[in-house]
Amino acid sequence: MNAPAERLVTDVRVLVTDIEELLRATAAQSGERIAATRSRVEAALVRARDTVTEQTRHAAQATDQYAHQHPWQTSGIAAGVGLLIGLLLGKR
Repeated sequence: MNAPAERLVTDVRVLVTDIEELLRATAAQSGERIAATRSRVEAALVRARDTVTEQTRHAAQATDQYAHQHPWQTSGIAAGVGLLIGLLLGKR
């Protein structure tokens, strides 16, 4: 997955967590409007979670497919990333 897509997935996960916390905090509130709003938010939350799950699954499948189609490039990239991490950790 590219950086903007990863950032979007991270942002959606944070949003989902925040919404879940808000729903728990307002659980004791009553009223028709609050109940309707909570219902809509819960449905949107389920849809958002399903979307993130599907996008993550799709990204994992695409990565797996690329790795199988281009094993040498994948090995080279992995070695380069490992070298970079080693250099960064070695400087500490």
